Amino acid sequence: MQIKRSIILRFGLLYIGIAVLAVVILGKALYLRVVEGNKWEEVVEEHNNKDIVIDANRGDILASDYRKLACSVPTYRIYMDMLAHGLTDEVFNANIDSLSLLLSRFYGDRSKASFKSGLKRARAEGKRYYRVHPRRISFTELKKVKEFPIFRLGANKGGFIPKKYENRKLPFGELASRTVGSLYAEKDLGGRFGLEMAYNTSLKGVAGVSTRTRVSGNWVVEEQIEPVDGHDIVTTIDIGLQDVAESALLQQLQKHQADHGCAVLMEVATGKIRAIANLGQTTTGHYSEKYNYAIGEATEPGSTFKLASMIVALEDGVVQLGDSIETGNGRCRFYDRIMTDSHHGGYGTLSVKEVFEKSSNVGISKIIFDNYRDNPRRYVDRLYSMNLKESLGIEIKGEGRPVMKYPGEKDWWGTTLPWMSIGYEIQQTPLQVLTFYNAVANNGKMVKPMFVEEIQHHGETILEMKPTVINPSICSLETIEKVHKMLVGVVEAGTARNIKSKRYQIAGKTGTAQISNEKTSYKDKKHQASFVGYFPADRPLYSCIVVVNAPSNNVYYANVVAGSVFKEISDRVYAQSYNHSDVETEHEVLLAEHQPYSKGGKKDELVKVLTDVGVMVQGQEVESEWISTSAREHDISLRSKSFPVGIVPNVKGMGAKDAVAILENMGLKVVLSGVGRVKQQSMTAGQNYRKGSTIYLKMG
Repeated sequence: MQIKRSIILRFGLLYIGIAVLAVVILGKALYLRVVEGNKWEEVVEEHNNKDIVIDANRGDILASDYRKLACSVPTYRIYMDMLAHGLTDEVFNANIDSLSLLLSRFYGDRSKASFKSGLKRARAEGKRYYRVHPRRISFTELKKVKEFPIFRLGANKGGFIPKKYENRKLPFGELASRTVGSLYAEKDLGGRFGLEMAYNTSLKGVAGVSTRTRVSGNWVVEEQIEPVDGHDIVTTIDIGLQDVAESALLQQLQKHQADHGCAVLMEVATGKIRAIANLGQTTTGHYSEKYNYAIGEATEPGSTFKLASMIVALEDGVVQLGDSIETGNGRCRFYDRIMTDSHHGGYGTLSVKEVFEKSSNVGISKIIFDNYRDNPRRYVDRLYSMNLKESLGIEIKGEGRPVMKYPGEKDWWGTTLPWMSIGYEIQQTPLQVLTFYNAVANNGKMVKPMFVEEIQHHGETILEMKPTVINPSICSLETIEKVHKMLVGVVEAGTARNIKSKRYQIAGKTGTAQISNEKTSYKDKKHQASFVGYFPADRPLYSCIVVVNAPSNNVYYANVVAGSVFKEISDRVYAQSYNHSDVETEHEVLLAEHQPYSKGGKKDELVKVLTDVGVMVQGQEVESEWISTSAREHDISLRSKSFPVGIVPNVKGMGAKDAVAILENMGLKVVLSGVGRVKQQSMTAGQNYRKGSTIYLKMG
């Protein structure tokens, strides 16, 4: 009886426990349904629906002739879903051997047995995202792999998952690579530096979305938002000129075993950067585009800054070009420091023009110190008015900050004024210096450097960039004419006589300075050689700066180290664009709002036509059969157009009559084909030729 009661008690407790558990379960179910119902419905929806981001194609970065400087090339890595709905054991086991064999042959670094064991192990472990091989493959290779056994069945039946990666390629290698830029490894971060970073928003496009729902084990597309491809960026870079600049710079860096250097070529009227080369020495002794020195490195410019000092003095009228300056033995004391000239024994008495041409430190510093020591603010304010204290504000990040002291600041000393006048105790980047010289070449108008001409979408222009004027006039035209004469004199009779050309005239300034910036000091005895100027001097089309930092072999003077690079660049540019004397530049177009446009040609014919239509013509006294024209505000000016002996002119775009007359007068035999204007010429402009040679012209 006691045993029976014990059994009944136990079963009773069990029933009670089950009943309580049932009540708890029921209560929990009601709670989940009533209280948390919406929450769990969202979880179910999340698991049954899958949004997949569809990456947009990143836009290309193009050269000025639309050749690709940077473009995206897709690569793929192969994965497998071993639990794909249609991938049965029968399909897997029947094809595993042939698939493993083909994978072994395709990748070439693993055996058939290795691939087979890896695939079988992943299948046994039920891996949903098994990486078949770490190597990425091209789109062409992907099409081949898609035909392999199992893979050809697709995602649902074969578990085939190709993952796409975007690789950014530079078709022209390192040409302008620091300016073009690069991307972060994490593609969502976009551009790291250069134009890739500056125009990241335009380049990256807008990603699309594919919404898919799980139905009977399969993913079904319900809604899809198509991605919008990124825009293409058309830069101002000219591939041919970029190659010229980079090759010339590299050769000189190697010759002098310099630490680094840069070269920039700018179009005078527009500020378009046609070439920008930045090369630094690596640990292996080679040179590569490791940093954008032209944009980012602010150093003491040295003697190239003397142009700014001379503009201040001439603009204020404190000196004239013919005034005499006593430089003595090339040594002058300013308080506790001695200013010296590089010429041993000094230059004695020089005119102001000669002081600049010979780059006399004593002469320049005496001009500024004698006239501004009682009011140094007047000197510095004039520098500030020429925008020399301001950054250029270019779109590429990392521009070096210009440094220019002001009287009254704690680091302004008595010796600051004379040393500042020759380019010390200040800092500027090469691009900032070039922009200033370009303003002189552009009749005083300072324009912002341009790196991008337009933004396109699938070949259609959606935004065209225009030149930006920083300062419409840095000084008077009278002062511009005076400093132009001095800049020409530097090459004709001054410190840069070694780069004088017989074919065209160069205007520019040398600069040899001891380097002092945040990373170096005067005690290091390192030098920086610079040359900056423009050409052709009589009608400037291009400005250029070359800076070579820390040249060795005891050769560091600017005319040799940097000037020779400038000369090689200008020679090649002049030869490649020989007919530029007939090209109407943008600032002339603006001036010629009320004057007719005329290309150059025979003087007599042009004068007759212009006179008949009532246009005032200046320069009719020019004694030349062929002339070029320049439209001005109230008249058209004529200039003599000469053709250097021994080199082929560029006659592209000319009519048959003028082209034949020019070429035959130079001793060439001309063979024409087609009608219209010259479209192609068989002999390259700028090359040497022999009289009697035949040149073929294709018209179109």
